[in-house]
Amino acid sequence: MEILKAQNAAFSYVNRYQRVDAVKNASCVFETGKVYAIVGKSGSGKTTFLSLLAGLELPSGGTVLFRDTPTQKLDRDRYRREHAAVIYQNYNLFPLLTAEENVLYSMNLKGVRGKAARARAKKELHAVGITPEQFKRFPPQLSGGEQQRVAIARALAAENELILADEPTGNLDAANGEQIVSILLRLAHEENRCVIIVTHDRDLAARTDEILVMRDGVLERER
Repeated sequence: MEILKAQNAAFSYVNRYQRVDAVKNASCVFETGKVYAIVGKSGSGKTTFLSLLAGLELPSGGTVLFRDTPTQKLDRDRYRREHAAVIYQNYNLFPLLTAEENVLYSMNLKGVRGKAARARAKKELHAVGITPEQFKRFPPQLSGGEQQRVAIARALAAENELILADEPTGNLDAANGEQIVSILLRLAHEENRCVIIVTHDRDLAARTDEILVMRDGVLERER
């Protein structure tokens, strides 16, 4: 089922020296139950496009629509809080909160608290391979792969339909990267989420349902 759509979405900005057309009239439909890879060289515009999909930026031309509503008309903080979880390469965990507290935070923002929230946090941490003894550890006490799994558990606990991941395996070794990919595939194929991954990793992209290529700001469908 269609959940997100870009219609001739464009994004431009002016730096000290020139105008940069980072995304040029990109159009694509994203559906639940599928994993999408957005690939391209550094500077091609793929991360900027992901920012448009996440509502972190607004298009300077065209539209991005979540369930047929343009992001310009959404409460974009609420959109990310309740619908579109962003998973970053550098994890973006709160360093002074434990793994469990990081997951609880996403639910507290949605008004879910108390025993039910704590039980769900533990359930989602367990689902991504975090052990009970790691629940009380702070992010600096966890490996990169463990921190990324906590970030995914946080997105799961918030029950967001959209998972937008920017180079989620970029800082991980092969074994940890494989675990993260398996989790993201499961989220789409077993839990009917829409997962969109920006990646340089062609092996990862080959395992997704659809591959989109960004070349100099132009989005093309490869598969």
